[in-house]
Amino acid sequence: MLKAVLFDMDGVIVDTEPLHKKAYFNMFDEARIDVSESMYDAFTGQSTLNICKILCDRFEVAHTPETLVAIKRKYFKHLFEHDDELDLLQGVRELIHEYHDNGLTLVLASSASMPNIDRIFDRFDLNKYFVAKLSGADLKASKPHPEIFIKAAAASGHSRKSCVVIEDSTNGIAAAKAANIYCVGYNSVHSKNQDYSKADKVINHFNEITYRELKRLI
Repeated sequence: MLKAVLFDMDGVIVDTEPLHKKAYFNMFDEARIDVSESMYDAFTGQSTLNICKILCDRFEVAHTPETLVAIKRKYFKHLFEHDDELDLLQGVRELIHEYHDNGLTLVLASSASMPNIDRIFDRFDLNKYFVAKLSGADLKASKPHPEIFIKAAAASGHSRKSCVVIEDSTNGIAAAKAANIYCVGYNSVHSKNQDYSKADKVINHFNEITYRELKRLI
């Protein structure tokens, strides 16, 4: 029986990906790292620290992974504070309200850093709907490792069989399935070059997973 929904954030609740991409490529330029578009796409869903560790392993970088993280976050913070067009994705506010009003337990499970999660949740007044927020940046392993969803399910207080994950990335979907949790793949107009083949259900709009529809799946 459906009891909890575990939300990814970037690409599911809010489209900060354009801001992240600009921040990453500003960091790449500052650190003089030549990252291709295809390599960047493969990073989707992973934590910033994990990405920066990969960069340090692959390239001759004069900085530590932690320094690269700080550079990227500097650029993102500036973009976040000066981009007035940033908003929740269409239909997700209504979906969150509907799930909450019907007694579902909501947990955030994002690869974003907690400061970025808090910025989004404070800006759009989402804290009152979620019982917990987990940042992959604070965990030992990054998506596609299942750790974040195993812990998110535990934070919900319900079994993984009673949970649903909503994800938009290849790595996030792989993490959900590795945790043995039903996964909805959100293939929105903002999603680029991601693989949804492992998702249990693929949607293009949140009206496809209303509370009534989601209950039928679990």
